[in-house]
Amino acid sequence: MRKIWEMYENLNEIVYMMDMNSYELLYMNRRAREEFGLGRKEYQGRKCYEILQGYSRPCTICDNGKLQEGEFLEWRQCHPILGKVLDRKCTRIEADGRACRFELAIDRGEIRWQKESEMEFYGKEAMINELLRVSLQAETPEKSIAVFLEYLGQFLKSDRVYIFEENAAGKLSNTYEWCARGISVQKENLESVSLKVLQGWYRKFKNRENVIIQDIEAVKDEEPEIYHYLYPQNIRSLVVSPLVMEKKIIGFYGADNPPEEFLGNIATVFQIMGHFIVSLLRRRNLVKSLEQMSYYDQLTGIGNRHAMHEYIASLDSEESIGILYCDVMGLKKVNDTKGHQAGDDLLLRACCCLQEELKGYALFRIGGDEFLALGTGMPKQELGRKAAALKRKAEEMGALMAVGSVWCSNSRGDLDQLIARADSRMYEDKRSYYENREEWRREEELCS
Repeated sequence: MRKIWEMYENLNEIVYMMDMNSYELLYMNRRAREEFGLGRKEYQGRKCYEILQGYSRPCTICDNGKLQEGEFLEWRQCHPILGKVLDRKCTRIEADGRACRFELAIDRGEIRWQKESEMEFYGKEAMINELLRVSLQAETPEKSIAVFLEYLGQFLKSDRVYIFEENAAGKLSNTYEWCARGISVQKENLESVSLKVLQGWYRKFKNRENVIIQDIEAVKDEEPEIYHYLYPQNIRSLVVSPLVMEKKIIGFYGADNPPEEFLGNIATVFQIMGHFIVSLLRRRNLVKSLEQMSYYDQLTGIGNRHAMHEYIASLDSEESIGILYCDVMGLKKVNDTKGHQAGDDLLLRACCCLQEELKGYALFRIGGDEFLALGTGMPKQELGRKAAALKRKAEEMGALMAVGSVWCSNSRGDLDQLIARADSRMYEDKRSYYENREEWRREEELCS
């Protein structure tokens, strides 16, 4: 193996190899070390994402999973750390019992706009193309947005890049962010920002203008609310741009503390990128809508049979499991005598009982009047207490339920059989109830 590396050592191309499981850099040739400013052994024991991308965690769009032995992935990249255009070629190899990523990159020259005072067309086009390429490769809209912010933050050499969206309460939430290494996360502190604080920004947004602050101290007297909002976040300068969907401002995105020379030149790029972000948000909303239809009961909002099967497939087979099979009694009678709206109200009350009494359980509607609750990691006695409490609550809410329960010390066995046993016990409970209430039984028979 040593002789192989000697062959690459003095190549003019950038060459490196890393462990695909641990991300540890195993080799960097002379040209790679020079480009990243490292001594001969300085890379050893360090992570590839730390050295090559400047991250404190694995890259959002790591493509190691696409690599196959004997095949090369090839693409052109504008590398934000080096400020160069690279033609990259990488593959998977086995070395000393490790699955490794081997990569060779050819230097095609500097990205000119990072060196000059004005963003040339080439620079804008290169950056935009790279952002589109990497973000659209992601498997989901959520990951596309994360990748987009990651690359934009690196290209702009900013401390933080973020998206704020208006929420149902009429406030702004920081829904996505990327932070450079060493920059503290702000997202959790910015979940409910009043629009009043940013009303000056919104006046500009309505005119399709960006907001550019070159020095935070310059707005201290003119816009004190903005100053007191930004200063605690260690923001010295920023650029933000509106996000507009169907002629309505839905939020904004921005970058904190980009280099001073970029502030006057990234406005055009931000306007172009804003349209792309909106398209990603649309795609995200569509996927969420389809997921809602695929996995959730449209009336109650809890999981459906599809969601139940997905949940069961994800269970830890070593954990105990408690099963509650529930039937809402009298639904057909209510539908026939009072109408389907009254029947829907009955089901919603029953679901409310389940949600209140079975917090932490996975809840599913698996039939017209049938619900299933699955709880893991609980003692057997708890299941009995929960079943009794659920029945009491249901009676109080006017949503009588028959309940059958089964507990098992692990879920390694046939869960379908356990659910069928809980179903059978639910029918026993239902039969016992009707036998003790003759009037209910006769009415049920008349409606059947």
